Amino acid sequence: MNAARLILLAAALLTLAGCEKLEAMLADPKIAQRIADSRAIGSACRFGLRSIEDCYALNEKASKASIFDGWKEMDQYMRENKIEGLVSKSSKPALQTEDTIEEKAGDEAAKDGKSKAKPKAKASDKAAP
Repeated sequence: MNAARLILLAAALLTLAGCEKLEAMLADPKIAQRIADSRAIGSACRFGLRSIEDCYALNEKASKASIFDGWKEMDQYMRENKIEGLVSKSSKPALQTEDTIEEKAGDEAAKDGKSKAKPKAKASDKAAP
């Protein structure tokens, strides 16, 4: 009886071995999500008229292979349907540096967050009394 069940189970597994849905069910959902996100990034880059190299540079943590797959699929789709891409208006934000403002005691401009340069003394201001 147990041998019949094992044979039946083995036959069912062999039937499902080539099934892509079985592969999808056994795959880690986090990995599948990262791949889908990377493909979407690639598609968006192609639609935004970005080169694949720029797309890689802007999305360093995403899978390059999946980005390329998404970029290639979108390229083919856009060519077949004669779709023009849109120029991307944003880029990777530049590193922001903080400007340090030194406050002096009693300096109203520094307290307001505005810094004004002191005017240089003129030669006529240095006249003797």
